[in-house]
Amino acid sequence: MLADIVGWVTRREGRKFLKLRKGIDDAVFTGAKEIGEISLYIHIPFCRTLCPFCCFNRYLFQEDKARQYFRHLKRELDLYIEKGFTFSDFYFGGGTPTILMDELESFIDHLRASFSVKRISLETTPREINRANVARLKKAGINRLSIGVQSFDDGIVKAMGRPFGPSEEMKQRVLMAEGEFDTVNVDFVFNFPGQTIEQFEKDVQTFKALHIDQATFYPLMASPHKKSALERRFNRVDLSRERQFYDVILNELCTGGCQASTVWCFSRGERMIDEYIIDFDDYIGIGAGSVSIVGGNFYVNTFSLEKYGESLSRDTLPIVGWRKLTEKENQRYYLLTKLFGMELDSGKFTQRFGTSIQKTLAPEMLCLKLFGLVAGKDKIRVTRKGMYPVSVMMRDFFTSLNNLRELYIEEQT
Repeated sequence: MLADIVGWVTRREGRKFLKLRKGIDDAVFTGAKEIGEISLYIHIPFCRTLCPFCCFNRYLFQEDKARQYFRHLKRELDLYIEKGFTFSDFYFGGGTPTILMDELESFIDHLRASFSVKRISLETTPREINRANVARLKKAGINRLSIGVQSFDDGIVKAMGRPFGPSEEMKQRVLMAEGEFDTVNVDFVFNFPGQTIEQFEKDVQTFKALHIDQATFYPLMASPHKKSALERRFNRVDLSRERQFYDVILNELCTGGCQASTVWCFSRGERMIDEYIIDFDDYIGIGAGSVSIVGGNFYVNTFSLEKYGESLSRDTLPIVGWRKLTEKENQRYYLLTKLFGMELDSGKFTQRFGTSIQKTLAPEMLCLKLFGLVAGKDKIRVTRKGMYPVSVMMRDFFTSLNNLRELYIEEQT
């Protein structure tokens, strides 16, 4: 019941992110040098096959288009450099960022020539993992490698339309990477239509048995059309089962030598995570379909490859939608992302907003503490009881963003 209530509130707030103005006021970028180092998300939208549950902007791989895209990506980055932005931490997502290794290596060289690079996190799939690629990624300085397994159950992987099996081969590929990077993460999806609790328990137990550094468990976050397509192809998307899946994670991992880095990510010891929305208050996304938040401004790049290239050929940032968040919206977004990362520093909130969280978000904090979802004053920590409600909040917020992606993808905005 409580999770349903906080989810409803988050959906209401998330819908505000869909109300965007066209383009962006260039004044948003005034004072970029004063912002300091922030994180950069780099979107590579190409895949060899398209998974039916993925809501991110992606296209079937065509080498000529992909190579042209990497050229445009460098130009977009250079436009931000010209505006005075400095980046230190980098996150490659997709799509499949490793789909053209030579272009990826060239782009990383461009990053190192332009910035003092601290950390690089990169996503890939089991199909892209081999000893040669692991060596090349290690040489390129990748700190965290995240491998999208989604499940080690052959039946679930086949149902997902992912040609990455059999499971024993996926395990061997994951183990090729383990120990070669500061952090190796394995991504899983839970509450997929037709997936049983027993199948998911085995996935969690397999992760434990392999002794991989980290695992991130994503609840199914389908936009309306994706949800309809999944239900036509598989079974009904049943959110009533989600709590049972999440309890498996808590029962297996919270007492099994892992610590919660976020409400979805569980690590063996201190590990790097790829949730740039937690580590940094401001971040910029480059690439077709990326989103950014800078100084309380939320904006979206075009999802169209053609329009993306056209904008950059004119030396224009490919931004198609923008919203200036109100102070209260910005504070609530900050609260949500920090709770997602398991801890909110009250002092940092005051430093960012010039007011205390207990004062400006008094009703929200009262409810969170009254129901035992958080504890503490200076360092506000999410309790074990609060982890699932926060998971629901984040799931519903990301689902709202997926609704935005769906709209822009359909319209090829």
